[in-house]
Amino acid sequence: MAVFSRLFPALASAYGLQTIFALVFVPQQNEKYYDLCGALGFLSTTFVSLYYPSLKAKFVDGASGPLPSLMNFAPRQLLLSAALGIWTARLGSFLALRAIRAGGDSRFDEVKTQPVNFTGFWLAQATWISLVGLPVYLCNTLQPAHLHPRLNSRDYASLALFAGSLLFEVVADRQKSAWRRAKDNKEHDERFISSGLWSISRHPNYLGEVGIWTGIWALSTNSLQTSAFPRGAVALAALSPLFTWFLIRNVSGVPPLERSGDEKFGDDPKWLHYKSCVPIVDV
Repeated sequence: MAVFSRLFPALASAYGLQTIFALVFVPQQNEKYYDLCGALGFLSTTFVSLYYPSLKAKFVDGASGPLPSLMNFAPRQLLLSAALGIWTARLGSFLALRAIRAGGDSRFDEVKTQPVNFTGFWLAQATWISLVGLPVYLCNTLQPAHLHPRLNSRDYASLALFAGSLLFEVVADRQKSAWRRAKDNKEHDERFISSGLWSISRHPNYLGEVGIWTGIWALSTNSLQTSAFPRGAVALAALSPLFTWFLIRNVSGVPPLERSGDEKFGDDPKWLHYKSCVPIVDV
């Protein structure tokens, strides 16, 4: 189908860039820049999804003239790309700086010495970039701009969900950072945080993360429901929030933190009470 053939260059660029990073960092056994490379992958894939037709015309077909300005794209495309960019800049910079300052990432202590497995992590990151950003990339393939429906109340509600979820995640992260600083300064002796947003969810930052991608998916749906896309495009794009929820809930988010909490505080009645009263991710 034409839409998916236009999507292919963006997804290929995601795998191509992470493969290049793997060729550089796997031989060095260097994981410090893994999250930074993931952030660059999201940004570059978004750029390719917007500009591939123009890039092909200019560099393959020999067309002259500059690349089109942002004003040539539909408002929904710009909003989706900006939302992904804001999320990438915030989370990517936080994770990258943390790994660089720490001199590495403990998640890779064992695997980075195994070239094949370490390469697999870089390709898995390309898959993550491809699936999570899918609503944005799909919407960006629909050109020219007049093919997109005008923004309506559903789009504004989707933007509100994105913005509210991003704020929720930021507040949760800042509350935990403030709690840690206070603990380091011996202003309290709490073993784990259970105040603020952490009183309604054991992992409110992850709750915000799922909301962010649900909002981005919802913002894309009006365009994905046009005749330019095959039936099922909306469901395909829903892989973004569903895959995010699956990873957080079952793989790399909640499970290791819950295990760590049980190991540290498993015999603490306050921890047992907290677990029994406060849900994991859902409110």
